[in-house]
Amino acid sequence: MQLAQQIAFLREIDKLKTVIRQTHIADESRQENTAEHSWHIAMAALTLAEYADAPIDILRVIKMLLLHDIVEIDAGDTFAFDTAGYEDKFEREQAAAKRIFGLLPAAQAEEFETLWLEFEAVETDDAKFANAIDRFLPFLHNDWSDGRSSWLHHAPTYEQVYRRNATGVGQISTELWAYVQKILAQAVEDGWLAAPVKE
Repeated sequence: MQLAQQIAFLREIDKLKTVIRQTHIADESRQENTAEHSWHIAMAALTLAEYADAPIDILRVIKMLLLHDIVEIDAGDTFAFDTAGYEDKFEREQAAAKRIFGLLPAAQAEEFETLWLEFEAVETDDAKFANAIDRFLPFLHNDWSDGRSSWLHHAPTYEQVYRRNATGVGQISTELWAYVQKILAQAVEDGWLAAPVKE
């Protein structure tokens, strides 16, 4: 019974390969799917863990990163700068978490949903690092593609991109935040992002 439930869960999450994101892969040939994104951010966290300013449990971080977007099977991918989409994002995703993790045996379902909720709450150092990496990688995709991954297409403001990364990367890593600010300045200079509005 337990194995059958776990196999059913694994079959269900195969659907994550069909959820298409706004971000393009580095060679710009196509948009990435959420399964690819989940793998890439888990690898990014493993690779960049040394830059966390606070102590983190990298295994817990990786678990959160592999789990947090599974809900997109039901809820879809909400683009980072889609204000309307964020109005009911948590409710849609919470319902998806209940259904999809509910396919698992009870103890495992509870473990996965608890990790998902921790990621969403962004209160622990592990969750803060995981969230920051989740924001940092799409930022890198835009750098690698000269803004074509999503910035030029969707035209977020400099302030939106700055704020999203300041509340993510800026809170967990002095060195990664300095890197983000350098890329932001270059993005403005190269015309990928409009110059910040002067008050």
